[in-house]
Order: sequence, then C-alpha cells, then structure tokens
Amino acid sequence: MSETFQVIKHEFIHMFKSKSFIIVTLLFPILALSVLGGYQLIQRIGTQDTTTEAVSIGYVDEVGGFDDANQTVEITFIRYQSPEEATEALVAEDIEEYFIITPDYISTGRIDRFTLERELEMSGSTRNAVRNFLLNNLLQGHVSDEMLERAKSPAWFASTRLDKTGQISPEQGGMLGVFLLPYLFSFLFWLAILMCSFTLLEGLGEEKENRIMEILLSSISTKQLLLGKVIGLGIGGLLQILFWLLSGGLILGMASTTVGGMFSGLEIPTRLIAFGVVYFILGYLIFGTLFASIGALTPTYREGQQISFFIMPAGIIPLMLVPFFANNPDHPITYFLTLFPITAPVTSMIRLGVGNISSWQLALNITLLLISAVGLLFLGAKIFRMFLLMYGKKPSLREAIRSLRQA
Repeated sequence: MSETFQVIKHEFIHMFKSKSFIIVTLLFPILALSVLGGYQLIQRIGTQDTTTEAVSIGYVDEVGGFDDANQTVEITFIRYQSPEEATEALVAEDIEEYFIITPDYISTGRIDRFTLERELEMSGSTRNAVRNFLLNNLLQGHVSDEMLERAKSPAWFASTRLDKTGQISPEQGGMLGVFLLPYLFSFLFWLAILMCSFTLLEGLGEEKENRIMEILLSSISTKQLLLGKVIGLGIGGLLQILFWLLSGGLILGMASTTVGGMFSGLEIPTRLIAFGVVYFILGYLIFGTLFASIGALTPTYREGQQISFFIMPAGIIPLMLVPFFANNPDHPITYFLTLFPITAPVTSMIRLGVGNISSWQLALNITLLLISAVGLLFLGAKIFRMFLLMYGKKPSLREAIRSLRQA
C-alpha cells in the first residue's frame, strides 16, 4: 500500500507542477473575467462617448392633430408645413430625415419616410422614437399618463420554470441556462477527463521508451502502479473541476450584478456540482484505465496517442447534441447515449444542466458506470501485467485477446 501511495503522490505532484495543467486550469476563469471586464469597459466608453446633441427629425402632418412634438434628449421632432419644405431642410442637412403622416394613416397606419442615407432598414432607436411620438399624439388626452406609458411598453416577461410538483425548479431556462451553461460546463468536464487521461498515456509512453518502467516494476507490482497512476492523476483532475466550479459560481455572481439580463439570478445548481464530482470520478476511471491500457499495449507514446483519438468522439458527439437532448429527452438516441458507459458521463452532465434526465436513468447509468469502471480496472491490471514490458512490437488484437485469456 505504501508503494501505491508513493506513486499517487508522485503523479499528483508531477501533474500539479506541470505548466500545461496550470495554464489550462487558470485559462478559463481568466478568459471569463477578461470578457466581463471588457464588457464593462465598453459600456463605460459607450457612456462617455454619448453626445447630448439631439438628432433632428422632421415630419409633415397631413392628418391634423399631431402637434405634440414631445422633445427628448436624443431626438428632436420638427414640424414642417409641406413635403417640399421638409425636403429642403433635409437637403440642407438641417434634419437627418423626415416622415409624412399620410391622410389615410388612421385607417392604414402608413408613414412615408425620406432620408439621404442608403440603409438596409430603419434604426431601432429612430423607430421607437417615431412610434412613441405617434402614440403620444394619438392617446394624449384620451388616457392617463400611466396608461400612455404602459401603451409604449406593454409588457416584459419574467419566466420561471416549475418542476412537476409545482415548486420553483433550481434549473431555470433561457438561452444561457438551457444551452450555453450546460455546454460550457460539459466541455470543461470532458476537457478535464481528457487532460488527465492523456497525461497518464504520455507518462507511460515516456517511461516505456526510456526503460524506466523496468526499474519501477522491480520494486512495485503492475496493479499498484496502475492504481497509483490512475488515482494520482484523478485527484489532480478532480481539484481542477472543483476549482472551475468554484470560480464559475463566483464569476456568474459577478455577471449577474454587473451585466444582468440573462445572467440575473443564474447560478450553478448544487445537484449539478454533486453529480459532476460523481461523473468525473467514474468517467475518469473508465477513460483513464482505457488510456493506461493503450499505453501498456503500444510501444511508444505516439502510437498510443494515435489510437486514443478514436475514443475522443465519445465526448465530442454528446457536446454536438445539446439542443437535441434539450428537445428530445425521451428519444431512443438520448437513452442510448445516457446509458452507454463511454458516452454516459458527458451526456448525463449535459442533461443534468438542461434539466430533463429522470431519477431512474441517473441511478441506472451510475450503476453501469460503476460496473464498467471496476471491470476495466480489473482488465487493465491484466493488460499491465502482460504487456507493460513489451518493447518494439505492438501486439495484434488476436494476440492480445489470447494472452488475456491465458493470464
């Protein structure tokens, strides 16, 4: 047991001191803080550069009664008696544009607009200003000021998602909550698993190529070496995930107070954190053991790396199907990817973020993952014992199966 602990300690310290591990661990919080800081800086610059000079827009009233110009800081409405007069002002650049309230406006809503600019469409700010101008003149004196203001902005929607018991669900919706947050969290989750697994594969490859493996196995068993490497690197990856979760929660809190909007009230659910730890451990045990077995079977790290790339779609495919999982929780493909051990960790994390995975699926896929992890560890120990000291030649699949049967 002391030998296993020594391997765990060595692998953990080696990974923790690795520049790539430190850079990747700090990269995403730094990027998120940079984006948040950049947003605030742009907002401040935009506020400072905003001029108080009003934009002048002319209008011609062919209906009558549209005489309340309702001047604002941003836009000044100037009335002209005829289209010709308004055109002269436009050509002289006294106004930015003008519009004509046509005689049939009340029945048709038609407004003729004239401008010197070549544009795709009317700007949103100008559209809103003209709309409010028309509302003021149509309703002024007929409704209260409160009703007039409400007519200008009839509604804004605060959506709240309830669970099946009628209580407020901890996983709320919105573009960020339904797609972006689960996608980002699952991507980081998969990245942590891959980084630990590739580090394990790289370490084994270097030790085999440099013949250090012979020295190691003279004082430690293959089973102890496998467990030590898998557990040591797994602890490093778990700390990486926990750091991302903690920093992600703090950054979301900062975004909620400074940016608001779709970030308001958004937080990482406790259930997602708890299951994230469980799925990372089980997922890493599966992938770490697979990568370790590949490292034992291949004579060099380069060959092992080439084979390991065939495993990567197990995490990439679920990441590409986030919208599909959100809209099709009961589809056979969703069930298969949730229960198949290779794709289950990432798929389950995505569906937990989306909020559409049932309790029986969680229980079943965790059970299957646990059985698969134990089985692969047992098989990996056999592969280590049979092939770890094999140099110069990669065994064929038939030779590997025959050797494992005899082990």
